[in-house]
Amino acid sequence: MAEWNKKRKTMHYYNQLAPVYDTQYTDEQNEKIEATLENLSLSKNDFVLDVGCGTGLLFPYITRKVQLLVGVDFSQKLLKKAKTRKKRFLNAHILVSDADYLPFRNQTFHTVFAITLLQNMPKPFATLQEIKRASKNHATIAVTGLKKEFTRDSFTKLLKDAKLKIQKLKINNHSKDQIAICS
Repeated sequence: MAEWNKKRKTMHYYNQLAPVYDTQYTDEQNEKIEATLENLSLSKNDFVLDVGCGTGLLFPYITRKVQLLVGVDFSQKLLKKAKTRKKRFLNAHILVSDADYLPFRNQTFHTVFAITLLQNMPKPFATLQEIKRASKNHATIAVTGLKKEFTRDSFTKLLKDAKLKIQKLKINNHSKDQIAICS
C-alpha cells in the first residue's frame, strides 16, 4: 500500500505541475537529454522507449533518428502535453503506464531512456528490472539519478545490483543529476 501511496502522490504532483512543467523544467531536462545523447548512438531501425516521458521533451531529439519511439508516463496531464508535441512525429506514440508494469512484451526495445524517473519510484530496483525486461539483450539503457536522492556510490550500486553494465557514468558538478549509459 505504501508503494501505491507514493505513486499516487507523485502522479498528483505531476498532474498539478503539468500546466507549468515545460516553463519550469525544459532547460534542465534538455541539458540532461543532450548530455545523454552525447554518449550513445541510435539507429534508424531502433525501437526506443522513454519511460517517464512527461511532456515529451525527448521526442524532437530522436524521432528522426529511429524507427519507433514510445513514451509512457502515469501523469495523464503531462501526457496531454506530450500528445500535442508528438503530433509532428508520425513514429512517436504515447501511453498511460506505470513504469513498474510496462505493457510491452519481453525484449522489445533497443534503447530505453529513464530520465528523471528513478527518484519518483518507490522501488527503483524493481523499476530497473521492469525496464530490463522490456529491453532487448544488449540494449542501451540511459538513466539519470537525482543527486539529492542518490549518491554516486548508491546510484552505481543500484545499477550494478540491477545487473546493468555501466558503460559511461557522467556527473557534472553544476547538474542536479548523474547520468549513466548502461547495457
